[in-house]
Amino acid sequence: MDGKRMGLILSFSFSFSLSAVAFAIASGSAAYPSGFDFDSGLCGTTVEGGSAGGRRIMDISHAIKEDMPSWDSADGLGSFLWLALSMRNGSLANNSVMKLPTHTGTHVDSPAHVFQEYHDAGYDVDTLDLHTLNGPALLVDVPRDKNITAMVMESLSIPKGVKRVLFRTLNTDRNLMLKREFDTSYVGFMKDGAQWLVDNTDIKLVGIDYLSVAAFDDLIPSHLVLLKSKDIILVEGLKLDNVKPGIYSLHCLHLRLIGAEGSPIRCILIE
Repeated sequence: MDGKRMGLILSFSFSFSLSAVAFAIASGSAAYPSGFDFDSGLCGTTVEGGSAGGRRIMDISHAIKEDMPSWDSADGLGSFLWLALSMRNGSLANNSVMKLPTHTGTHVDSPAHVFQEYHDAGYDVDTLDLHTLNGPALLVDVPRDKNITAMVMESLSIPKGVKRVLFRTLNTDRNLMLKREFDTSYVGFMKDGAQWLVDNTDIKLVGIDYLSVAAFDDLIPSHLVLLKSKDIILVEGLKLDNVKPGIYSLHCLHLRLIGAEGSPIRCILIE
């Protein structure tokens, strides 16, 4: 795709308030570092050969491996892939088969994840809005000693109009996605933090760096708040180490699994 066409696409999707975000960035806070070039950072990029108009492409998805954490498991994901047909055994080609939970590694939740009525009504991952999953996104650093409460959300000063936010937490510092055993002490949203986000922001995509966007102690209540409207998409298990806070072009594509309430997803950031 040529630069002009990509620029038009990104400009069309760039729906949040430039003036509000520019003001926040000018303050030079940790969440919104000063010196970001909006025009060259978000518009007119092309993607080829591992770069985007000379800018980096960062894969923020975790590789799926046997020793990666899996929900409520002390032993990790375990064996999920095997060679069902092998050329060594006389087959014409190698063909693997895989079996894994839909909420494995970097993945997306649909509203059907925690609402039976939405599941019955067909709000599966194939109904998720690709416009929400792709576009300008803000990466913020969450205070390292807290879950994401209403007070923490307010302190982040996320401008109105910002639609996609990736929350980097202590989970990244602790390398929790690289540890086999599931850890219930991970950082996530408390119910009041989720409610504050719904009531006070325009965020439609919430990304976080462990297997659940919701803190273990508020697991279902936080999910219910965030997914009730069917307008917010949750992307969990992101790989956010070595990525600076700031604004990026986010691109996420999940599998089209009809009837599934979750799916592994591949996400990249273009700087």
